[in-house]
Amino acid sequence: NPLVLIDEIDKLGHGHRGDPAAALLEVLDPSQNDTFRDHFLDVPVDISKVLFMCTANDMEYIPGPLRDRMEIIRLSGYDVPEKIAIAEQFLLPKALRECGLAKEDEEGVEKVMNDITLQDKVPASLEIDRSAIEHLVRWYCREAGVRNLNKHIEKVIRKLALQIVAEDEGAELTEKSTRKSNTWVVSKDNLEEYVGKAIFTSDRLYDKDPLPHGIVMGLAWTSMGGCALYIETQVIKRGVDSEGKPKGGGMLKVTGQLGNVMEESSQIAYTVARARLDSDLASSSYFDNIDIHMHVPEGATPKDGPSAGVTMTTAMLSLALGKPVKNDLAMTGEISLTGKVLPVGGIKEKTMAARRAGIKCIVFPAGNRRDFDEMPEYLKEGLEVHFADDYSTVYEVAFGPK
Repeated sequence: NPLVLIDEIDKLGHGHRGDPAAALLEVLDPSQNDTFRDHFLDVPVDISKVLFMCTANDMEYIPGPLRDRMEIIRLSGYDVPEKIAIAEQFLLPKALRECGLAKEDEEGVEKVMNDITLQDKVPASLEIDRSAIEHLVRWYCREAGVRNLNKHIEKVIRKLALQIVAEDEGAELTEKSTRKSNTWVVSKDNLEEYVGKAIFTSDRLYDKDPLPHGIVMGLAWTSMGGCALYIETQVIKRGVDSEGKPKGGGMLKVTGQLGNVMEESSQIAYTVARARLDSDLASSSYFDNIDIHMHVPEGATPKDGPSAGVTMTTAMLSLALGKPVKNDLAMTGEISLTGKVLPVGGIKEKTMAARRAGIKCIVFPAGNRRDFDEMPEYLKEGLEVHFADDYSTVYEVAFGPK
């Protein structure tokens, strides 16, 4: 019973020689692959006993008929403590050995960072501090895996090896490669000398508490994991006509390179916000008299998905009611036309993004309670979490009781 691993099946592409996905349909279908005919050998082969395991980063790029023949197991990315543990126990010792700074393990036994033996000419004080690894994970390497983290660690070790050899032989280095600090300890304070400036900056665009009217923080899932995503709304000021009546009104303008699903979510959120305002203030004609511009920052980054529905609704109500939202609140969830809050994916990644941004209060859909309960305790510690099945719960958390 052999096992066949097909890595990154979402990267399949078809050209003039045909579509490999079409051949995989027959290979992966248990009802057909007992007489699979290889066109190169031109003989039938029974591969019905073979266990095929495929990996992918993005399910959207796998053709639907091929996806139907698979049992899908979703694995979340590593969180910060897991990445730090992997770096200390495996990536750092491996990089030190490969760059010649540490002695090879005896009898094939791999040693963790604290147990490795440095080469004779390597300074005994050489160390990669835990703060440097944590800084790399938070501000340089946010992807789900550890491939990029491994690259950065190897970059640090290679530069240390170059500096050790140069000082031992009295060679001159360029200004960029010369050791600028007086210590062989790499910490978060001198990490920039080895890997350059941080790729990611703070997740917060607004430090003011409460946030300005019409602005709410949402939580999104991307290929890099979870991220904080602000929804901004602003009134479009119009002139008046000859009769003194305002021009325009009742229009929603959306920007930020949003996909079709997210644009539809903005229209649903607009309708829900109008209905909610009418129920709270029966005589209000706010949305009838003004136009609203909604923007999602980082306009160069494509965004899509339904999970910003409750955030968009809250942002528009914050603008209409003149009530700000506190800056340590974030939310996620799809919203229906009747105000029902529907479950979304990526709860673990979104929780990690909230913690990274310093969020203390989160609103999740009630349908995601099980996903949250299954997370490790250290991710849930110190968080005030509310589960909403209707927008009324979100409204009370954001603006207080009616």
